[in-house]
Amino acid sequence: MENLEDLKAHLMATSEEFRQLASEHAEYHRLLEALEAKSYFTPGDEEEEHRLKKHKLYLKDQMNQIMARYKEQMA
Repeated sequence: MENLEDLKAHLMATSEEFRQLASEHAEYHRLLEALEAKSYFTPGDEEEEHRLKKHKLYLKDQMNQIMARYKEQMA
């Protein structure tokens, strides 16, 4: 793969696991944007924001592991 975007596009087309992780990651991103758009942030909102960010990061780490494995296999 020439670059990171090409690799992501390839994995989106060929890996169900990667597609699922990317879909969940996008959903958490959407939820965070909606939460951050609120005009008033409650303590519960702050906890939810922390939980969403933590899970979103976990998903990104999983996606990065898949990309690293793929790169190793292609090397």
